[in-house]
Amino acid sequence: MADPLTICLALGSLIVDLGVTQAELRWSHSVQKTLWTERWQATPAGLVPLEASIQGSGAGMDPPDDAVRTADGWRWRPDLPPLPELVLARSGATADWQICRAGSCASITEITGKPADGEPARLAPCAGR
Repeated sequence: MADPLTICLALGSLIVDLGVTQAELRWSHSVQKTLWTERWQATPAGLVPLEASIQGSGAGMDPPDDAVRTADGWRWRPDLPPLPELVLARSGATADWQICRAGSCASITEITGKPADGEPARLAPCAGR
């Protein structure tokens, strides 16, 4: 049986295999300071969104019509096709992205050792990287 696809984080020429088939992205909106999370899975077709949630709405963070209200905010499954990669902007003007895997979260800076300097990071299935 073939090994499952894992998710890779790329920043410039550095590629880090995160060693997981699913990962969660977390970030805080720069204006609302509201937590947004997304869970993604690596598949042969690309990254597939499994779930998204936000603590509250406002400033472009409104949940879709099919979102379910929870004690922590809103939760839904994004209606997106598999994506070849996610491009994560990193300006240094806002908090860094958090990537959670196997119950532990770390910033892109902590994972790569490279602070945000305007160069975007990328998440993608590791196959072919």
